[in-house]
Amino acid sequence: MTLKFQRANSANDIAELARLASEIWREYYIALITIEQIDYMISKFQSVPAITDQIERQGYEYVLIRHEENDSSVGYMSVREEDRKLFLSKFYIAQAYRGRGYASQAMAFLERLCHERSLSHIWLTVNRHNGSSIAVYEKKGFRTVREQVADIGGGFVMDDYVMEKEIRRD
Repeated sequence: MTLKFQRANSANDIAELARLASEIWREYYIALITIEQIDYMISKFQSVPAITDQIERQGYEYVLIRHEENDSSVGYMSVREEDRKLFLSKFYIAQAYRGRGYASQAMAFLERLCHERSLSHIWLTVNRHNGSSIAVYEKKGFRTVREQVADIGGGFVMDDYVMEKEIRRD
């Protein structure tokens, strides 16, 4: 199935992003972090006010991933340009849509974006214990460049790998 990538700008788009985040984070991350940390992170980073602030004041672009045929949302991404590289801050596919090749379509979209903007790399952070996502990123050509632990407040930290993929100019 073909996907479309729609830049999120409206209040309705932001509400849809927050709804998706709440659903996906509570389903996926419970195996990696506590429900208390999930709730904290959703409130701090993926609520309507947080997403609005990221778009309006922090330079993030949010992209809804939708089915082209029926316009239903299957996931979302958030990116920001930093030092001629694209930071992939968020990339989530809802459980019902995983394993269908959507990550490949999303990565192709991000690579096209890098080519259009003359960016040299895509980089991201991923929880060190998130083996399935790490495997997907490695399959897509990312490599681990370092580890980082970030204090996010509330007594919580993010214990991550930083991964990066070079965008080739063919």
